[in-house]
Amino acid sequence: MDGDTFRESVEESKRTELDRLGSSKLLVALTEARIERERVLEVAAHSEHAARETFRAWAADESHEGARAAFEAVAEQEDTHLERVLAALDADVDLADGGPMHAYLRGREDTIERVASGMVGRPLVSLRTHTQIVGFFVNEADESTADLFRDLKSETGDVIDDGILLLDDLCEDEDDWERARMVAEYVIQVAYDDYADSLTGMGLGVKDVC
Repeated sequence: MDGDTFRESVEESKRTELDRLGSSKLLVALTEARIERERVLEVAAHSEHAARETFRAWAADESHEGARAAFEAVAEQEDTHLERVLAALDADVDLADGGPMHAYLRGREDTIERVASGMVGRPLVSLRTHTQIVGFFVNEADESTADLFRDLKSETGDVIDDGILLLDDLCEDEDDWERARMVAEYVIQVAYDDYADSLTGMGLGVKDVC
């Protein structure tokens, strides 16, 4: 296996979960059905903050030089994303850290598992979130904020490319690739389960893609 086939394998295996995460129900789940400008931006800010803290923690104790540099770069990018989202908010927000996905990510200590879960699995989920947020602001006729999230989405996509290149360097045999595939898929599953649980808690189903 190589990086390109790795990504294809992960996306194909978790196609149903990714498709449902890419539905309009995602914002219902993330905002607890409060789909309004400030709430959407708050959710985005919490997400950027959690990602920044995850990658900062990884960079602090990562022994592989290339991976450490990559984690530092992602942490800096997430910090910039957070600042840009907060600048779009009209009120202060107490940033919440964590959630099931980041709890799982922070439990990864192996370099390959960190790269695969944090730089491939996680951003595959994030791309769906950004798409839905862009759509929300387009519908609100707020093109400047929609453009903000288009930029964030593009930069998030670049993280996947960087992660794939790192995995090509790190994975020495099929066992390494299999381990990478398992954690990338699992982080998508964790995000999906959290999404499904949120909808179920509101009495909504998850099967119909909107």
